[in-house]
Amino acid sequence: MDQESGNPGTEVADRPVRKVFTTRTGGVSRGPFASFNLADHVGDDPAAVTANRERFARSVDLAIDRIVWMEQLHTPTVTVVDGPSKEPVPATDALVTTTRGLALAVLTADCVPLLISDHDGGVIAAVHAGRIGARNGIIPRTVARMTDLGAQPGRLHVWMGAAASGVNYELPEPILADLESRLPGVRTRTATGTWGADLRIGISLQLAELGVTHIDADLRCTVADRSFFSYRREGTTGRQAGLIWMPGESP
Repeated sequence: MDQESGNPGTEVADRPVRKVFTTRTGGVSRGPFASFNLADHVGDDPAAVTANRERFARSVDLAIDRIVWMEQLHTPTVTVVDGPSKEPVPATDALVTTTRGLALAVLTADCVPLLISDHDGGVIAAVHAGRIGARNGIIPRTVARMTDLGAQPGRLHVWMGAAASGVNYELPEPILADLESRLPGVRTRTATGTWGADLRIGISLQLAELGVTHIDADLRCTVADRSFFSYRREGTTGRQAGLIWMPGESP
């Protein structure tokens, strides 16, 4: 797992926000889901997914019921949560909370996962930004909802996890032209010279337009790097996760 948080130089336990991304290694799943698959909707053995999620929770010192998952459907829907949920939050692709000790999870296997925080404002978000969601405004909608809850764009810190890079994300020209019209800056060329999209570039430019300038990104490509699950590379596969939370308990 990779870890990051708000104030460089502080001990992990003292950080106001925790952000974690996983890779595909370290779990018990087998076959195309080997080994640290955290998704329960891809055809993996449910017992293996449960074991992986329990291991994940223990590794970050959280109770498993404090992690909130989403039913990600490539929507532009943003949902504010204030407590645990036994089931994934239905039909949403971004979660926002002001509740301490409540962890928000995002699952990906090529789409862009974003963990966003304003620790002074006490607001965090986890976002699943695939091509359709990014095209339809999931990022500005999330920033707007966080702002409604007391965040300020200039204070937001964004960490984008590993995702499909432009050199490995081919799109037909009509789809790419439409995407570029809604998310300028994504157009690129793939390694084979065909048209492609780099969502992380388009998202970064969009965030900057919204006044968000504190952006870090893991530039590894999930299609090329076999330490990650990749739907474009494998089809049937698992999902890695991003997780964000504010340690402590809400009053």
